[in-house]
Amino acid sequence: MTTRVLLADDHRILRQGLRSLLSAQEDFEIIGEADDGRSAVEMAERLAPHVIVMDIGMPDLNGIDATRQIIARMPSVRVIALSAYADRRLIAEVLKAGASGYLLKESAFEELAEAIRTAAARKVYLSPKIAAELVEDYVRMSKDPGPSVFESLSPREREVLQLIAEGKTNKEVANKLNLSVYTVDSHRGKIMEKLNLHSTGELVRFAIKHGLAD
Repeated sequence: MTTRVLLADDHRILRQGLRSLLSAQEDFEIIGEADDGRSAVEMAERLAPHVIVMDIGMPDLNGIDATRQIIARMPSVRVIALSAYADRRLIAEVLKAGASGYLLKESAFEELAEAIRTAAARKVYLSPKIAAELVEDYVRMSKDPGPSVFESLSPREREVLQLIAEGKTNKEVANKLNLSVYTVDSHRGKIMEKLNLHSTGELVRFAIKHGLAD
């Protein structure tokens, strides 16, 4: 059986490289490429892939929330998260969002191919380095640094925060999300209050720290 794969990453060179390598495998068919999270959701609904290779740090809508939306609408779709960071919070959040695996961008191509085949077989794949990170974290029983951005903010508030962090004005955010400028300003105020932040600069730094923006 051929596995239909959708690639979602905002770096064109990386997407092209993955397409070239994966297309050489007889059991993979690359059916599309998305360069941001919102496009990935739309293309997933339109193209019905079996597996999506999803970058976490994408513009417009991050890969974690894109994964959550896709799985909510199409539970049979399998998502492999791709990230440059072995961050336990990102790992936990994307798995809670419904991803079937987490892979580091530094991994060899053979590992990605294995992850896709594992996900297509309805199993979960974690690269060895990620698995080791989770085990070490469990053994250390480190103190919980508090709720993450994905627990503190609603999905809409995360969308607003990400777009603000990407440099968009309240009007631009309103147009993108089909909201009024007043509603966006209200979301912005609630975000700053919940996170105890006091400036746009602090919002941007927070979004970058928690993987919502590059």
